[in-house]
Amino acid sequence: METSSFRILIADNFEPWRRYASSTLEKDQSLEIVGVASDGLEAVQKAIELKPDLVLLSVGLSPQLNGIEAAKRIIKGVPGVKLLFATQIIDPDVMTEALRIGAHGYISKMSLRELLPAISAIRRGEKFIGSRMKG
Repeated sequence: METSSFRILIADNFEPWRRYASSTLEKDQSLEIVGVASDGLEAVQKAIELKPDLVLLSVGLSPQLNGIEAAKRIIKGVPGVKLLFATQIIDPDVMTEALRIGAHGYISKMSLRELLPAISAIRRGEKFIGSRMKG
């Protein structure tokens, strides 16, 4: 039997953003936050352990393991997982790399209203690029 809840892991080194993302996602009853991580290594560990449907992660997670490198490990460890990057830095090269390795979405942390639409699009099997990223 297929569950209707969409399981999400939030991985970000900035605690206020994790809080904001959690409170936003909790407004949608079909979304379930299964865990939070504050750095890249923890994100990989928790993703492998919890096997979420989607990992919402920051590009600049931590000096030891940034979001791109964490994403590569998560993809290997959790086949089929979807990735949504949220970033403060609008860098077309980083966005291109994120999409190249398999990210399903890329949004700016400054466009907070795009978080739920991005997740909805990804759930439908679509890619989502935030409006600030399209330049």
